[in-house]
Formats: sequence, C-alpha cells, structure tokens
Amino acid sequence: MIAPVRSVALCCALAVALAACSKNQEQPQMPPPEVGVVKASPQTVPLERDLVGRLSPVRSSDVRARVSGVLLKRVYQEGTDVKEGQVLFQIDPAPLRASLSGAQANLASAQATYANAKIAADRARQLAPQKFVSQSDLDNAEAAERSAAAAVQQMRANVETARINLGYASVTAPISGRAGKQQVTEGALVGQGEATLLTTIDQLDPLYVNFSISAAELEALRAAQSGGNVQLSDTGTAKVQVKLSDGSLYDQPGTLDFSGVVVDPATGSVSLRATLPNPDRKLLPGAFVTLRATLGQQANAFLIPQGAIQRDTQGAYAMVVGADGKVVRKSVDANQAVGANWLITRGLAAGDQVVVDGLQKVREGAPAKPVPAGAKPAQPGAATGQKPAGAEGAKPEGKAE
Repeated sequence: MIAPVRSVALCCALAVALAACSKNQEQPQMPPPEVGVVKASPQTVPLERDLVGRLSPVRSSDVRARVSGVLLKRVYQEGTDVKEGQVLFQIDPAPLRASLSGAQANLASAQATYANAKIAADRARQLAPQKFVSQSDLDNAEAAERSAAAAVQQMRANVETARINLGYASVTAPISGRAGKQQVTEGALVGQGEATLLTTIDQLDPLYVNFSISAAELEALRAAQSGGNVQLSDTGTAKVQVKLSDGSLYDQPGTLDFSGVVVDPATGSVSLRATLPNPDRKLLPGAFVTLRATLGQQANAFLIPQGAIQRDTQGAYAMVVGADGKVVRKSVDANQAVGANWLITRGLAAGDQVVVDGLQKVREGAPAKPVPAGAKPAQPGAATGQKPAGAEGAKPEGKAE
C-alpha cells in the first residue's frame, strides 16, 4: 500500500510543477514605454540677445543767453516742439541798440578822418614832383592816410559786432526738437559774465539706444564666426527692437549704427548704439528699456522645446532615443531661449529623436518606443486585437444573470 501512495504523491507534485512552469511561460514581458519625441532638424536661427539700454536724444542743445541783459519774456510754450531759428526768449535790446548806434557814430568819424587824410595825401603826391613838399611830408601824409583807412576797418568791425549782439537779444532755437521748461524767469539779469542757461531742446525723432555687451560674450561670438557657425551683422544692418513696459514689442525697429572698439575697464563691456525711429514721440529720452538685438545668424542650430531639456550638476542635457531603440543622454549647450524653445548650439545631431513627452518613463540605456510628440498613445491590446482585462464576461449594468 505504501508504494501506490508514494506514486500518487509524486504524480501530484509533478502536476503542480508543470502547472507553475506553464503559468510562468504564459506571463507576458513588459513592452518598452511609449514616449513622445521630436526629430532634431538643423536650421539657421537669428542670433538674438535680450539686453538693457537707455534712450537718449540724437541731438540735445542748451539754449543760452549770449549777451548780457534783462530777460523780458519767454515766447515759446514749455514742453512743445519748436523749429530751428524760432524765437524762444527776448532780452532787453535797448542797451544793445545804443551800442550799435555808438559804433555807427565811431565809424562815421573814422570815415571822415580817412577822407581828410586821403585828400592831404593826394595833394602831397601831386606837389612832390615839383619839389613843393619834401619827401618827409609826403611820407607822413601817406602814413596818416593808411592809419585812417585801418581805423575805418576797425570801426566797421565794431558796428558788425554791435549788430550781432543786438540780434542775440532775440534768443532763437539752434535745432528743431522738444523745448524743455524755462530755467530763468522774466526780469532776471542773464549773460553777466557767463552764458546763462535758459532752456534745453532735445530731438525726439529719432532716438539713440545706448547699451553694452560683455567683452567675453563678444569674443565668443567672434570666435564662433571664425568657426563658420555664426555670421555677425555689420553696423548698419543689425536690428534692434525695444520691448515696451507691457511686454509688447515697439513697432519701429532700430538699426545698430555704432560699435565701440574699447572695453570699459570698470564694467568689462563694449558700448553699442542703435538709432530708433520715434515718430509718435511714444519713447522718451533718459528711460531704461529692454531691447532685443539681432546681431547676426546662427547656422546649424536646433530649436528644441524647453520641456525636453533637463539640467543637473553637470549641465544641460537631453534624452535621445537611438537607432537601436535605447535611450542615451546627450549633454547640450542651451543658453538662450527662443520663444518656447531652447536654442541648442552643441550636443545634438541631425535626426536625433529627442524625448519630449514621458521623460519620467525613460532611463539611460533602457529601451523606449518613440512616437511623434503630441500623438495619442496606443491603447493596450489595440495592435493585437485583445480585449482589455475584465472586458470578457462583463454584463450590462442592471441586468440579471
């Protein structure tokens, strides 16, 4: 009886073992995770930098009193546009007019003296051949004539100076632009010993935008240009756009018109300047603005969505699905944002499948199934025609068996 019992036990054990092996063989392998990718495609991208600059007028002129006198009145309206040559202030012209009259009287006296000296010299020149006058008298008469002629020239210059000073009594605008507030009130004595500042005129259209770029960055750009990947724009072609306080871009682009050649030892930067049209007077001199300068073009660059670039202590990197279906890590240079993308200048190759969606599912060296980013993920069993677990045998709710 013992042998049959052992045979039965052995058969049961074998059956259990076979069932377990069959169950293990039927258990399916986990498929690789499905991740959304974008294919890296090289392109030429504008080389832009976001910088901070300060607006200044193209021309700014101080209006000063050029002659001494009492300020009678202000002719212009403060804070309005004025034209070149327009009268702005009036200085009391009476003393200047009297000076002009005195200079004219002195000129008339000098001219009379010259006329007498000329007559005497002419007479001496006529009598000299007959020896009626000595040579010494002739020389003296001609010397007196020349002195009188020089005095006439001097008096004429004095008259011209007095006339110019009288003209300065009407203070005019040296340039066209926006006139500022009055610096001296009516009744004040101006121009006494120095040219008194009366107001300032600023030309508001166009404006200058003064900004700077670090010498290290400029050197890196020039090094990249020599490598062939970067093409810098020349002065006169590089564009500048100003960002307004609400975040929008000013609708009038500017043009770079000056690039410094000396590094400021205090800041380590190089000065740049752009000319910006301002026809509506929307921008005002002296204001700090954020600007976007297009300094050239970056060739063989990649625009990758910002969500695909990660950073750690080693720097920026992207996860890429290789040709063998496995995920590899690639370190990249991502130092500039372009809209919702990072500008990648190093680290990627054309055709790389960069993981954008499902980064939490991938591991370096593990397999992954790439699909275009944004595509709807496949449902389990859709490819094999299998029904989802639990679907078979399900009955409509509320119906009895």
